[in-house]
Order: sequence, then structure tokens, then C-alpha cells
Amino acid sequence: MGLFETFDARCYPYPSQKTVSYARNGMVATSTQLASQVGIEIMKKGGNAVDAAVATMIATTVIEPTMNSIGSDNFAIVWMKDKMYGMNSSGPAARALSAEQLQKDGFKKMPTFGWHAVNVPGAPAGWRALSERFGNLPFEDLFEEAIRYAEEGFPVSPQVVTDWEANLGLFKKCAQGPKTEGIPFQGLDEAQLKPLLEYFAPNGRAPKPGEIFKNPDVAKSLRLIRDTKGDALYKGEIGDALVKFAQENGGYMTKEDLESYKVEWVDPISVNYRGYDVWEIPPNGNGISLLMALNILKGFELPENEKECARTYHLLFESMKLAYADSMNYVTDPRYMTVTPEMMLDEKYAAERRKLIKMDSALMPSPGKPSPGGTVYCATADKDGNMVSMIQSNYMMFGSGIAVPGYGFPLNNRGSAFSFDPNTANYLVGGKKSFHTIIPGFLTKDGKAVGPFGCVGAFIQPQGQLTLLTNTIDFHMNPQAAIDSPRWFWEEGKRIAVEKDLPEHIYDQLSRMGHNLVRGNYKPNMGRAQIIWRDPETGVLCGATDKRCDGTPAVY
Repeated sequence: MGLFETFDARCYPYPSQKTVSYARNGMVATSTQLASQVGIEIMKKGGNAVDAAVATMIATTVIEPTMNSIGSDNFAIVWMKDKMYGMNSSGPAARALSAEQLQKDGFKKMPTFGWHAVNVPGAPAGWRALSERFGNLPFEDLFEEAIRYAEEGFPVSPQVVTDWEANLGLFKKCAQGPKTEGIPFQGLDEAQLKPLLEYFAPNGRAPKPGEIFKNPDVAKSLRLIRDTKGDALYKGEIGDALVKFAQENGGYMTKEDLESYKVEWVDPISVNYRGYDVWEIPPNGNGISLLMALNILKGFELPENEKECARTYHLLFESMKLAYADSMNYVTDPRYMTVTPEMMLDEKYAAERRKLIKMDSALMPSPGKPSPGGTVYCATADKDGNMVSMIQSNYMMFGSGIAVPGYGFPLNNRGSAFSFDPNTANYLVGGKKSFHTIIPGFLTKDGKAVGPFGCVGAFIQPQGQLTLLTNTIDFHMNPQAAIDSPRWFWEEGKRIAVEKDLPEHIYDQLSRMGHNLVRGNYKPNMGRAQIIWRDPETGVLCGATDKRCDGTPAVY
């Protein structure tokens, strides 16, 4: 039985203003309508799913600057001509940066914002690598709409405004906050923050919904990247300005850090869950958390009529907690890991972890010992069966709070995930890649592509993916319903944030089992998911975007 035969596209059990979308020739799903439409226009010009994904992601740097930028990283899983490829375009810390050096500078922990949290941006290198390897259209053709939106302006969508307001306020508070031993709170001071506020709060505030926002300097940067195939950032004008600004403000980034950066092509890793193969990018990405959780969960039956019951939520919670306890302990740049993905995904190890789950009480998670043996997501599919699952991120919204004067974009703060504890896998070492939260997912069955899926939101990503996959595979929901169901987020220990539409009787039962639930309207913090499934017999595409964001799939 094909996946399309397992769900009813007319059944929507949760409150939502959206329904599934169908298409045959192409589909692009992102969190904003403008960005999705960019990808469809590229397909209409002869581009394939990769061209559409790259053009869409370039456009999101303009349309959703809160979440991603030219200074971001990106990962991708590509299904091209019935073969799968993985790309890791995340950047390392500056080579001169180290935990010892920051401690000498007066920091007691890894700063969240400021220059010390900036890793080498990987996104433009990722765009070029994907385009050169798989694209139909010239790289230069993928920038047209993004540059036009930056120069002529675009109306800002409501959820983007909400993110914009919240994070400008946070940055102002941090930059003006208390000082400890002469070190600015969170690593960011007003001099470093000034260019970002000039770009993204030119009137002293965030834009309002529907207000036209322009950024001519980011248009200039995109032209430079277009015309040099990214070298303007890694070897040229933009890189020179970035390094100069870093040196003027106590940063450690050098031209050597930028010039030596290379994209990594990787083999995606997978587990089989009830007949479906679920694929993720290997570490330093966090997709292995989802795979470990599925490995544990598949030892339990999840009857279709038990979707909304305490037992189901309890098993999802506990499987994810055990998986995260391991990933947070072991995952980092693979060159520094003491265990391998194969060890972490071993079936016997999953069985050992599964035994820790008690059906009547919540556990306090801790890592096991495996034995040898601010983000945007884009899903695209074209008429030839090619598909892309791609994700791009600053990490936190507006990233580090650092924008290079004259070039219009913020830099990531991926380095803030590093640790000062030398006993942890993610200990800060110069030139090392940090633990990475962004995880594009892909689903196959019997060697055939089912489609791309993803859920943005930092550490919620594997948890959101776990929910949408079990909703799809175990509970036979259509893509929109699978995304719309109440979401939850394990924070620490037994504490789990849940959305306000979790049924009261389930909330009460889970609380009695020892889960420390916190209920509220977590819409901005519960991630935003997109799905595209493909019927292998007809080629029909069925997709959906999250009710928690502004977008709908663009189709033709």
C-alpha cells in the first residue's frame, strides 16, 4: 500500500486554516509565500528541484532575515535521478579561537552573541556546490528575485514581524545589560550591535505587517556573491570587510579561516521505522537524535486509534529524552567524537535504552554508553521526481547580532553551542565545527523516494520531526494534519513545554505520571514544518506547511 492510500486528504482533526496542496509539475514548501513562489518561478524557467531550492534559500535571506542570512550555514539532502546525496555546509570556529583564550579574555562561559559566537558562514558555498553539481540553470540566474526584493522591497509577513520585534528587543537588552568583570553581557556590546540596528530597525523599530522593507546593501552583497560564485565572501571584498570589522571589535576571524572553507559531501544516515527508511545528515548535525528516538520507539506498538492518549505522548517524550541525552553528550564535529553514528544507531543499544522506559512514570534522562558495533526550511520537488530537503540558519534569530557595515546581513552565532568544559564532546577548539541543530529529513520506502520533510526551531527540530513522522506512519494522517497536531518540546529533566491545544485529560494524566508540563501559546517556539510526499505511481505531489507560519506551498 502506498503512502497516499493510507491518509484521507479531507480529514483535518486539529484547528487549522490550511489544507494539503496537490501538484504534478512542481512544488515548493517554505514558511513564507513569497519565498516559495521564487522556487516555482525557477522551475517554470527550466530549473529543477535543486535550482528551485537554492533560489528559494537565497530569497529567504532577504524575506526572512530574522531566521537566516548570507552569514548562515546550510545542510541539504538531494534526491536526484533516483540517488541520494548529502551536503554539510556548516562552518567551523575561527582557528585562533579557543576556550582557553576566551577565559583569558574574561568569559566564564561561551557567549551567546557577539563576535566570539560567529563561525565561518557556509551558506553561499553550499548554494554554489549544489548548483554546480546538480543544477540545470546557471548559478547567476538563481539570484534575480532575491536581489529585486532587496532593492525594491517586499511586504513583511505577520509571523516574521513577530520574530523581528522579539529579537530586536532582546539584542537591545543584551547590549545595554549588566557588565561582569568588564565583559559585556552575552558577549555583545553596543558598538558591535549598531550596524544590525541600522539595517533592521532603521526607524528604531521592526516593520509592521505588510510594511515594505528594503535592504540595498544586501542586494549589493548578493550581486557580489552571484558574480564571483561566492568568492566575494571567502576570498574577496565581503570577506575583507568581515575580517576588518572582527579585528576592530575583538573577534578572531581571519582571511585564512574564510579562504580555507570547503563544503562537505556526506552520506546520509538512516534507520528503518515500520517499513520506511528515515534519512538525516550525520554529525555534526543533530538528525541522529531523531533516528535514535525512532529506533527506541519502534519497539512499542502505536495503534492508530490511540493517537490522542497519554500513552502515546509518554512514549514519544521518553524516546526523545533518551535520544537527546546521548546526542548532547556525544555529537560534535565527527573528528572529535568518541563514538560513531553506527554505534549510536545500533539495534542492541536501542533495545538497552528502550528498557529504561517505564509505562507509568517519567524518567530522568542520562546518556548511555554506546558500544562499538533562528532557521528556514525548504522542500522542493520537480516533475521528474527530483527532490530536495534543505535547511539554512543563523541559529538564533539575527544570529550573533553582528552585521558587517556596508553589506546588509547578520552573521550566525553557531559558535555559542560550544562548551568550556574539556570533558564534553563540544569543547571549543579553534577550527572545529560545533554541534548543529539544523536537520533536513528525507523519507524513502523500498528504495523509492517518498519525499522531503523538516521542522525548524533549533533544538525542537528532531522532536517536531518525530511528531510529524509518527503522525504520518503510525496514525495515517495527511501532511497538513500531521503538521497541525499539538506539538511539545522537551527542555530539560522532566520539564516539557506543550502547546495549549493539548487535551486537558491528557495533560492531567501525563502530569500524574511525573512529567513536569508547562502549557502555553508556544506558537513562535514550537517550530515550523513543511512536507512534500510524492506518489511513485502517478508522480502527484502532496504537500503542506505549518499553521504556525505564514506560508503555503507554491505549486504548478
